[in-house]
Amino acid sequence: MALHINTPLLESRPLSLAAQRSVWIKLDALQPCGSFKLRGVGHACELHHARGARHFVSSSGGNAGLAVAYAGRRLGVPVTVVVPETTSAHARALLALEEAKVIVHGSAWHEANALAQTLVGEHDAFIHPFDDPLLWEGHASLIDEVAATGLRPDAVVLSVGGGGLLSGVVQGLKRNGWDDVPVMAVETDGAASFNAAVQADALVELERLDSIATSLGAKRVAEQALICHRTHPVQSHRVTDLQAVQACERFLHDHRVLVEPACGAALALAYAAEGLGEYRNVLVVVCGGATATLDQLRTWREALLPA
Repeated sequence: MALHINTPLLESRPLSLAAQRSVWIKLDALQPCGSFKLRGVGHACELHHARGARHFVSSSGGNAGLAVAYAGRRLGVPVTVVVPETTSAHARALLALEEAKVIVHGSAWHEANALAQTLVGEHDAFIHPFDDPLLWEGHASLIDEVAATGLRPDAVVLSVGGGGLLSGVVQGLKRNGWDDVPVMAVETDGAASFNAAVQADALVELERLDSIATSLGAKRVAEQALICHRTHPVQSHRVTDLQAVQACERFLHDHRVLVEPACGAALALAYAAEGLGEYRNVLVVVCGGATATLDQLRTWREALLPA
């Protein structure tokens, strides 16, 4: 039995009215650990466990680490998660709740990841937060579930950070024969490493990250994300931090589900009729985010609003 659950697929009346078309939402925010990450992470952890791994090591500022911690607890495997200093106290507490050992290191994810790599022993498995074919295979199950309902969207809207979700969704589209279904990949302006790669048609490392959407905080996307852009109709879109936060608040009001700004990036595009082009039947991946709090969203909105 898989560690992730088959999440609800709903036609969103508020989003459909706002966008003036049919908008369907795949509610992966309802995964046991709060985000889609459990699909790929759970798949990878189960395989490594079956191969004899006795300890899982991960590097994550939030959702991926939580997914590894949850999977490890369920499988009875100890977990160490290295997080950057930007990781909130709330996120660290959630990791501890899942019985993970938490190490804080570095000012950004890439520094935490470098330390995590040194901690991997002979009988350990390193679980990357986004750049691993095992993850993409697991994330592809999201599209399998949509296809099983009989819904065939005109386009899929999702947030992109490191590119793991994008890579998995494209894999799922291809294996269900939906090679012509475009993906609208959305980032915030200050964390747009995928957009930079698309513009250059090459992997680009951002000089710095400047976004509150910390779950989108990869300075460089996985190479597979760029391959997806070259081999599948993938469009790159950007929104502001304020638009992402306002979309989170609006979605909470509309659907009683709290998500983080990284997820709000995709929702921001979905709430805007002009952002979705001519597509009339749209699927939005509500990827989630367990580390978000309502107080934090309000604080961000107040800070981002023009004086």
